[in-house]
This record gives sequence, C-alpha cells and structure tokens, in this order.
Amino acid sequence: MPNRRHLISLDDLDDDDLSWIVRRGAWYASGGHAEPLRDDIVALLFRNTSTRTRTAFSAGALRLGARLITYGPDDLQLNTGETTGDTAAVLSRMVDVLVVRSANGEEVREYATSSRMGVVNAMSAAEHPTQALADLTTMSRHFGAVDGLRVLYVGEGNNTASALCLGLTRFPGTELHLRTPPGYGVAPSFVERAELLAKASDARIEQRHDMDDLPEVDVVYTTRWQTTGTTKPTADWRVRFAPFQVNQAVMDRCPAAVFMHDLPAHRGEEVTAEVLDGPASIAFDQAENKFHSGRSVLEWCSGRTGGKDLDPCLTR
Repeated sequence: MPNRRHLISLDDLDDDDLSWIVRRGAWYASGGHAEPLRDDIVALLFRNTSTRTRTAFSAGALRLGARLITYGPDDLQLNTGETTGDTAAVLSRMVDVLVVRSANGEEVREYATSSRMGVVNAMSAAEHPTQALADLTTMSRHFGAVDGLRVLYVGEGNNTASALCLGLTRFPGTELHLRTPPGYGVAPSFVERAELLAKASDARIEQRHDMDDLPEVDVVYTTRWQTTGTTKPTADWRVRFAPFQVNQAVMDRCPAAVFMHDLPAHRGEEVTAEVLDGPASIAFDQAENKFHSGRSVLEWCSGRTGGKDLDPCLTR
C-alpha cells in the first residue's frame, strides 16, 4: 500500500512538491493522460456548497481511473454525534483519498490522522489551498512560468487570498500586492508566514488598504465580496469595499494585465461585467484549471507517484 499524503495547507508542501503539482496540472491541461488511481476509491465530503471544486475533484478522480463516493453534509453519522476521529478511522480503512470541504479547518485536519488515506482540504474558512494551486497552474499555462510574475490582488483578505500568499511567494522573483479594505485584510499570521517565504525566494509581498499608486502588474485578481454562509463584522462594509471594485478604470491602470477571479462572480459588485467578460479575462480558463490541478493534487495525495517525475507512464 502506498504512503498517502495530506494537503491541508500549502505549508504542507515543500518547494519541490508545490512545483511538481503546478507543473503536473499544466501537463494534464495540455492533454496529458494517466490513470495512476485506477481501482482506488476517492470520497468527497462537502459540508458547504461548491460548483467548481466539487466538480473538478469528481471529474478528476474519474479521469484518473478512480471509483467515486460522494457524501452530502447530512449523510454521515457525524450528524448524529459520531466524532470526526472515529469517522476518519473508519473511512481510512475503506477509502484511499478523502476530499473535504468544511469551514472548520481543525475538522479537516482531524481526518488526516492515517497514512492509509490521503486527505485534501477543498476549502476551510482560513485557507483554500486547492484554489491557489489552480491559480498557479493558470499563471503557469498562460505565461509559461510563475517565476517573476507580478500579481495585484484586490478585495477581501479571505481564504483565497491567504492561500495565494502561501503559494505565489514560493516562486522566485514574484510580487504580490494586496489591496484590501480597511478591517478586511489578510490575517497577520498568513502575511507574516508569506514574508518569510518571500525572503527565502527573493519574492515580495505588500499589503495596503487603498487603491492609490497601483503597481505595474501581470495579473489583476479579485474574489466575490459576499461568501455564502458568512456575515461581515461591520455594518458599513459596502462603503469600505466600494473603492476596491475591479472595473475598466482599474484595468486601464494595469494595461498589460490579465484578469483572474476564483468565481462565482457578482457582476456589478467586486467586478464589472465589462472586465469579467472582456478580452483581458482568463477567469473561465482559471475555473477549468481547477479540474487539471485537481488531478495533480489527487495523484500527489494518493502516493502513487514519487512527486518528481512528469513521465505519464506511471507505475503502481
């Protein structure tokens, strides 16, 4: 039985593994095909709604040759009081890789207690690591490499932004400019960790709470302002967020940049239709790359490859 791996945070990956997942995702996107998970069982437990991530991992598992089990939020005995630890102990004896979406990051980590079952964090309240991997795969495909890219992230410092901080700063010469509304920045723990990563890779990260003096960048990135199931802590949040809309005026200040969005989007709020549906947008390519990077994540977590070789002729 192979040693399964867990991806709960991007901090769980060393630099070689992060690079391998991004490159492998780009390989799948370019038409590469492999079935390293044939006869494996992949289970999905989504306690919150999902379109792109759930579909990407479901389709990805099937394309890799795996069998698929899906659980809704009320399907398991967790709903009647069974502990997460007991549930994990049972699933690990029957399932090879478990993909979990839960707002509770500690719950997700509780599943990752056995080397018999790999666990993927498909989004928690604090971090969305598989989104960052899809983002990096998108940048790699569009620009040919991630090294040296300059990214302007505009909007709430949410779990997507936190993951991007831990991912982009690992690549040499990159720049991440965070422009977040006052009171809605990326958590200091993620910024501090990203600053250490940036120092090691000669990258740069900066967070400001205004839209003045925008830098010259390759990518402008935003996310929706209202996340399902959450509420803002301040009543005037819309006033604070209004200056951080990505519209054509913002894109005109970054004329060479492409536009990215993790979707779903609310046109007229965080982004205008003119930008999201315009020629600079690669947001729907980005969504497709969740499928490709999802396959590389599943492959890595399955332990079916050493994590270094891009040869599609993988052995079991």
